[in-house]
Amino acid sequence: MLMDATTPHKDTYRSIEGPSKGLFKDNGSRFIAHAYPVSSEQEIKDIVASLKKEYHDARHHCYAWRLGYRRDLFRANDDGEPSSSAGRPILGQIDSLELSDILIVVVRYFGGIKLGIPGLIRAYKTSAADALANASIIEKTAAEHFRLTFGYMEMNGVMKILKDLGLSARNQDFGMECRLETDVRLSLVDTFLDMIQKTGGCLAEKVSG
Repeated sequence: MLMDATTPHKDTYRSIEGPSKGLFKDNGSRFIAHAYPVSSEQEIKDIVASLKKEYHDARHHCYAWRLGYRRDLFRANDDGEPSSSAGRPILGQIDSLELSDILIVVVRYFGGIKLGIPGLIRAYKTSAADALANASIIEKTAAEHFRLTFGYMEMNGVMKILKDLGLSARNQDFGMECRLETDVRLSLVDTFLDMIQKTGGCLAEKVSG
């Protein structure tokens, strides 16, 4: 997997709120762009496979994506178009808005007239830009997920930590042994763990999902 370092270390980043579409036409060819918020490579594979099935009669299904708050995971795919004439222009539009956790797929129906590499670059760039123009840009916060286990006597102290740091509790189970889960933004993780450690009776375990 290719990586780069286009964004400094921080815990907020830009993405899109929901799916959107764009369209570009040139000499009979149609370029239908679909933008999606995504969170994993498996989700990306599933969406691309679904679009290839939906647009099974299209000649090309070119795409690009970025993942992660550091924007360091990405891929561009030309799907049979000349090298760097499709995927890279799509990725360029994602990067122009500094977006991540996003997939753009551009479906091309060939119109019978070759556009040439400059024409292809313009078409894939423009259709991707149109999809992004129709999307709502949002700010996301990267977080780590923790499961807390503590005794009943530590409950007040633990709940005060969550309140002081503005954290929400979920999957709560309060018995003789209490459990809950919470999401902690990356910039607060060190402070959170230090405060939890000072309770003396609470175990914080990092979990996925």
